[in-house]
Amino acid sequence: MTETALANLQNLYRIFTIPEAPDSTLGAVDHAISENVADFLQKHIVALERSLEDIEKDFAASKIPEEPSFVSDYAEFVKQKLVAQSVHTAAPGFIGHMTSALPYFMLPLSRIMTALNQNLVKVETSKAFTPMERQVLAMLHHLIYRQDDSFYQQWIHDSQHALGAFCSGGTIANTTALWAARNQLCGPDGDFAGIAKEGLFKALQYLNCNGLAILVSRRAHYSLGKAVDLLGIGRDNLILVDTDDHSRIDMAALRVEYKKLCERNIRPLALIGIAGTTETGHVDPLDDLADFAEEIGCHFHVDAAWGGPTLFSATHRHLLKGIERADSVTIDAHKQLYAPMGAGMVLFKDPHALTAIEHHANYILRHGSKDLGSHTLEGSRPGMAMLVHAGLSIIGRKGYELLIDLGIAKARKFAELIKAHPNFELMTAPELNILTYRYNPAWLQKEMGQLNQQQLQKINPLLDLITQEVQKRQREAGKTFVSRTRLRSSLYHGEQISVFRSVLANPLTTEEILAAVLEEQCAIVKQTEVQNYIEDIKQIVA
Repeated sequence: MTETALANLQNLYRIFTIPEAPDSTLGAVDHAISENVADFLQKHIVALERSLEDIEKDFAASKIPEEPSFVSDYAEFVKQKLVAQSVHTAAPGFIGHMTSALPYFMLPLSRIMTALNQNLVKVETSKAFTPMERQVLAMLHHLIYRQDDSFYQQWIHDSQHALGAFCSGGTIANTTALWAARNQLCGPDGDFAGIAKEGLFKALQYLNCNGLAILVSRRAHYSLGKAVDLLGIGRDNLILVDTDDHSRIDMAALRVEYKKLCERNIRPLALIGIAGTTETGHVDPLDDLADFAEEIGCHFHVDAAWGGPTLFSATHRHLLKGIERADSVTIDAHKQLYAPMGAGMVLFKDPHALTAIEHHANYILRHGSKDLGSHTLEGSRPGMAMLVHAGLSIIGRKGYELLIDLGIAKARKFAELIKAHPNFELMTAPELNILTYRYNPAWLQKEMGQLNQQQLQKINPLLDLITQEVQKRQREAGKTFVSRTRLRSSLYHGEQISVFRSVLANPLTTEEILAAVLEEQCAIVKQTEVQNYIEDIKQIVA
């Protein structure tokens, strides 16, 4: 690593760990928060393990208190009953979910955002925040589509159009993309006034088809099920296409599913590619999907809620090749842009796309105004764009590039540790910075090649129970954490098995911590209850 790169890395670590001087403007606000909350989080969170049922007793009263109370009393309640029992998502050993340490400046800036209490539905309640939100959308649009300066000069603040929509997360972003696609396909034409006015039944008559469908891989995020439900498409018409051995959509299987739809006279509304699947972090062949979407004439959406920021990296950007051909793209800022929860975006290649879902109200969202609320599913929204703007400005492209590169390198290193460990089995290698693995003792791995199908079908459920028990006990111990999921494994003839899932996005996670995760899991396996499963496996092998 060069001296410049090393200096950048050290500066990047500082924003996650060292607040500015208390006498600075930002530091003064930060000091007021960090002294009381952040420090407590670091030292006392999950200080005493309690069951969920026990915690529920603290929140069991259904009546609103009759009398006022002191803020200090409530603050103490929050510390002892809420903060101390919360999940320490910023801990370097918390590598199980898509949450991470936040840059320290997000704390004081969040306080400013809350104090201003701007409502982004309308310019009248967000005079400066609306232009800033439009700028953030343009910045992310440029990251994906790389249009020239004249394009953004024309569209960034155009009152009749928007480059995207800011929302609370990936679920609303995906729903917005499909809503716009549906209304574009079923827009006004001749005597048909459009689906927004006449409804789905009349739209299907207009299209002369028996239904609409969404095509996506089996690794699709569950939010898409909500979207097709809300849009009247029906969950049966969310077509989940089989994946290949690398957890990417199988193009041959996609063509088979499309042919089945044609035979039923069901029209594909959208084809969705995934850039960073939730379970394994893999990226679909986006270029191939873009070709196929053009071939069949449907909307091409990319769910890049997790993997979108990979575009910051000159080294790894190619993994998302083809995303620039998408009609719409989802990105979650509260994932790898390191903003607090509640910040998602959907970007549209065509600035006209969102006019398909435009809505107005005489008292608030009038024609010709620059209100972004006229193009959003949500109404009142906080100024979360401020925090994303802060990240983009303070961390910068090179800072995000370093974070992405570090995460991917760390995931590959963890994969090496797993493969080198005799008692673990890597199930899905990382393409980005997510991987899956499971505990499988060395002696059993040697025997598995000699076992018949019937024996394997008995052993894998027992290994599943070990995975589930270890993950549960590790979470309850509160030292380190990985999540778990179930995947169909090509290593075991497509059988569905339970696996540990690790997400390597926290810049404070070290190689020593990763080794400690495996050590703790091995220690848990030695406990009596887990050893009982091992003994059952030995009997099957014998």
